[in-house]
Parts: sequence; structure tokens; C-alpha cells
Amino acid sequence: MAEPTPRHHEPRLRPAPLLFEPAAAAADPEHFFDLESIDDPRALLDRATELTLAFRAATDRAVEFQAMAAAQLADPRRFDRLTAADIAERAEWTEDYAKKMVEFGRDLMRGGESGGGGPEPR
Repeated sequence: MAEPTPRHHEPRLRPAPLLFEPAAAAADPEHFFDLESIDDPRALLDRATELTLAFRAATDRAVEFQAMAAAQLADPRRFDRLTAADIAERAEWTEDYAKKMVEFGRDLMRGGESGGGGPEPR
């Protein structure tokens, strides 16, 4: 698994807002953020691209929070700390990935640059 690649000079993306879909729309498998209602292929490409970037940015942020939580749970100063195996089981990761996420989280909490989403997927 490759180590996170620092993106020191890249600004954080300002993705399109992800609007939550009403339950009725989400239950329809053909419905996805109203993309199916866009007839103009240019507009469809633009909106689909906005959503793709938004989901990528959201994923990167969520992974950073996962890593920080894993690092906090593994902190040896905690009386209730968890092992990498415990964290892996809880997050449905491999133990090796959990160890990498703990290290990534520690780096983030020390003020390290975001690595674009952390370790490679498990």
C-alpha cells in the first residue's frame, strides 16, 4: 500500500453542495440527485462532475476523521484504548490498514498536511 501523497500546494476543493434527497426519491433506484431529469448533456456532464468532485472531497474528509478517531482510540494514554485489531474489527478494516490509519490520524493531529485521503483502501 502506498503512503499518502502530500498535496502541500493544492487548495481544498469547494465542491458543489450535496443536498439530501427526500426519502421517496432515494427509494427510487432510478433517481440520483435529480440527474435523470437533466436532458441537456452539457448540463448533465457539468452537474455529474460537480457531484463527483463533491463526493471525492467528502470521502477525503471522512477518511481524515476516521483516521483521527482511530488515533484517539489507540492512544496509549487512554485507559480504554483499543488495539489495532479492535479498531480494524470495528471499522471493518484489515489490521494492517488500521495501523496505517492510526499513524495517519496521529500525523493529522500533529498538524501534518492532509495526504489526500490517507492510506490506500483496505
